[in-house]
Amino acid sequence: MLRRYILIMVLLICTQSSHAAYILIPMDDTQRDHLKAYGVSYWALEQEVEMSWLLNYRGGSFMCGHHELIENECIIRGVTYQVIADVQASAILQEIARAEVNMDEVKLHIPPKIAVYSPKNKQPWDDAVTLVLTYAEIPYDVIYDHEVMNGMLPMYDWLHLHHEDFTGQYGKFWARYKDFEWYRENQRAAEATANELGFDKVSQCKLAVAKKIREYVAGGGYLFAMCSATDSYDVALAADGVDICDVMYDGDPMDVDAQQRLDYSQCFAFTGFTLKTSPHEYEISSIDATQDHVRSIRKENDFFTLFDFSAKWDPVPTMLCQNHEPVVRGFMGQTTGYNMEFVKPEVLILGENKALHEARYIHGEFGNGTWTFYSGHDPEDYQHLVGDPPTELKLHPNSTGYRLILNNVLFPAAKKKKQKT
Repeated sequence: MLRRYILIMVLLICTQSSHAAYILIPMDDTQRDHLKAYGVSYWALEQEVEMSWLLNYRGGSFMCGHHELIENECIIRGVTYQVIADVQASAILQEIARAEVNMDEVKLHIPPKIAVYSPKNKQPWDDAVTLVLTYAEIPYDVIYDHEVMNGMLPMYDWLHLHHEDFTGQYGKFWARYKDFEWYRENQRAAEATANELGFDKVSQCKLAVAKKIREYVAGGGYLFAMCSATDSYDVALAADGVDICDVMYDGDPMDVDAQQRLDYSQCFAFTGFTLKTSPHEYEISSIDATQDHVRSIRKENDFFTLFDFSAKWDPVPTMLCQNHEPVVRGFMGQTTGYNMEFVKPEVLILGENKALHEARYIHGEFGNGTWTFYSGHDPEDYQHLVGDPPTELKLHPNSTGYRLILNNVLFPAAKKKKQKT
């Protein structure tokens, strides 16, 4: 009788130990919806469930203890997942921990609070970040100049800059769109905001906003920007105290010695660039590689390569480059790429088109925070034009280009490890 009881207990223990104890969300080619997988991971963090980000394991997979609610959420959102036993989870972690394997585990803890810097009035273009946050069901707040100047940035962990022109030149749209109602409305709204905040010119207001954002990053904030918000931000900082706006933008001519007075030491990413001063040129500076890009490559041959960092030694850039493919299809924008000759030597290149000598995805530190710049407008619309409809992400659930955005969204949730190189 006692022997039978012991046997039953052993069987029960073995049965329980073989039961599933973890949820694995693979991020390789088996994943049905990579973008919504980030949303599930963010949702799990909101439920105070610790997630493991398995760097370079099956495309940067996620894993957590088994919870029925998380499993149901995967089912509802159409995300591929696997229910695995604790012995399988242990085997995965042991494999990742091997010194000769370029993988690592990063713990994700608190979901970052997200802000998108974007005008409140409707724009004749979409924004890739708000599109993918909405599709992935990741919550965010929209803020703009008033909120920034009123000191609201420290409330947020992660800030995205909309396709903004921080130089006060309204995106250099004047030559083509000055008679369009949306352009006139944007100019009226920007001038009204500047006046309400105590500035005589829009360029002065945008510079003050740029400085507030710089303070936010220095204090430990995470900044992510795309397209023209990237280079125009640095140009505005370099032009502090210099009028680089011509008469059609602010009512008076630009300073004749504006180029000579630029201070590149104020910039996050770029140096040595020259201003593009003609109002008829759809370009802010020589940082952008759009014109060379158009002349040198066609859509079907346009790709950039992600750098393969060491997961154990360089976890931060490894997180930012997680993907199921190492090569990403190129896409254009007002700022399509960054001419490498104007990228500061200390900047980390995450993605590049080496043949064109063009950086596409870059990262750096400033004070206690970090910034990431990603060129181009929409990863799934090669040449998105003013007035084009927004991209339907349900048609692109496995987008490698959009995955890079969501890597940045989850990055602040990671428990910090000191970068070793």
